[in-house]
Amino acid sequence: MQTRKLGTTNLEIAPLMLGGNVFGWTIDAETSFRVLDAFVDHGFNFIDTADVYSAWKPGNEGGGQSETILGQWFARSGKRDKVVLATKVGMDLGNGKKGLARQYILDAAEASLKRLQTDHIDLYQSHLDDESIPLDETLEAYRALIEQGKVTIIGASNYTAPRLHEADKISKLKSLPAYQTLQPEYNLYDRQNFEQNLQPAAKELNLGVVPYFSLASGFLTGKYKTKADSEGKNRAARVAKYFDDRGMKILKALDQVASETGAKQATIALAWLLAQPTILAPIASATSVDQLEALVAAPSLDLTEAQLTTLTEASAY
Repeated sequence: MQTRKLGTTNLEIAPLMLGGNVFGWTIDAETSFRVLDAFVDHGFNFIDTADVYSAWKPGNEGGGQSETILGQWFARSGKRDKVVLATKVGMDLGNGKKGLARQYILDAAEASLKRLQTDHIDLYQSHLDDESIPLDETLEAYRALIEQGKVTIIGASNYTAPRLHEADKISKLKSLPAYQTLQPEYNLYDRQNFEQNLQPAAKELNLGVVPYFSLASGFLTGKYKTKADSEGKNRAARVAKYFDDRGMKILKALDQVASETGAKQATIALAWLLAQPTILAPIASATSVDQLEALVAAPSLDLTEAQLTTLTEASAY
């Protein structure tokens, strides 16, 4: 497997990021441990989580469940040195805990490190832009964490192109750390905003893109043939929007390429992402070891130009 450099570091990452949003949400700790072990055993090493995961689940108020499970796995498996770890700060945890103010970031990082049972975060990301805080204040907080050895590099998620450019300008002007990665929503269905607005910025600023919802909340796996199939599932509300004419065209194209390659539709959807400019590693989550198999096959699947065109044209916006 061909690895890729993470930003300006010497860290080598395999081109698929395991999403930790399901840990403590749709799967318990023991199942999470099995998925994590299998992911690393397959030769992958890039894992994404956030302090807010999974605050939306009843009983999980305040978040931290995913990071806690990862920390337990690190302690139990001894595999921290095999992982390039990414987490995020800034989303609303309740009780006024949110945003990108300097002291809040410093406190949130300490809380994440404690839950993760580690002394450093390889990639620390602003989960959501906070326009109430000056960008230099946020970047100064990250500089402090980097100087303390608690963070290696930083990234941005859910930022607009103008704010990415502004942050880069300030980092150069004031010799502050610069964002090196971007985590936006991007998949075969959700293409327009990224391709028209964010991808040009990512190219210009040399940002490695780690897209979330790479499988459109499971829609692109083909497991939901109709809207009714998703009803009652954890992601039903998120999947509903995909059941339109364009969504059906995409599923048909995925099915065609699956018949040509013998690959799973999830594998194909991720392989299409990996063929797009600026994409460093798509993020995808798995709720079982069996489900993981389709994800880890993606970097090894070489789609032909004709197959890529079939998918791109079917998903045209």
